[in-house]
Amino acid sequence: MPVSGCAERVRIAVIGDCPVFRHGISNLISAAPDLHLIAAAPSMESVDGSLRGAQVVLVDLQQPAPRLTAAVTKLHRRGHAVLVVSSSPQIDAVQVIRAGASGYLSRQAEAHEMLTAIRTVGSGRSYVSAPASRLVGLSPHFTDREQEILRLLANGSTDHEIAAELGISKHTVHSHLDRIGEKTGSRRRPDLTRIAVEHGLTSLE
Repeated sequence: MPVSGCAERVRIAVIGDCPVFRHGISNLISAAPDLHLIAAAPSMESVDGSLRGAQVVLVDLQQPAPRLTAAVTKLHRRGHAVLVVSSSPQIDAVQVIRAGASGYLSRQAEAHEMLTAIRTVGSGRSYVSAPASRLVGLSPHFTDREQEILRLLANGSTDHEIAAELGISKHTVHSHLDRIGEKTGSRRRPDLTRIAVEHGLTSLE
């Protein structure tokens, strides 16, 4: 479906300290008819005044974990959906999701997955496709089906998409989510995404 006008497109800002990666992801976004690149800069400081209007901020900063998570928290509090891209072993999905990120993606992801992650986060959902380097024990215990549902939810699937993927009804998905909610004390998707990441239930595409 053709996209008419920038108003209908998801507005993206890119903050990346690697020029090659920053230019590559900027070109990828600019070529997508449903996305609109509004800013690209090497640091938070250099782009700060240009972030107004950005729905999604893609962050690729090779910084120590405390500085990166502080930047994520700052962006989240300003109302931006944050997608973190990283290949550093010192940074994991658990850290950035807890800091307020809506998504986490490995730098080794293919172009099509980058676009999928951006669109998913831009639609208000979560997207995590990378193994968490720091996991906690599987407590509370989730059944195999509950783990499947948490994995799909963390990767951005809607209830309808989860039902179609697993060959079950939306009512059954909701029943499983109710039981997961009873076990975890929450049914908010960001919380369940964090729980899925912490339990190693996300998967590489």
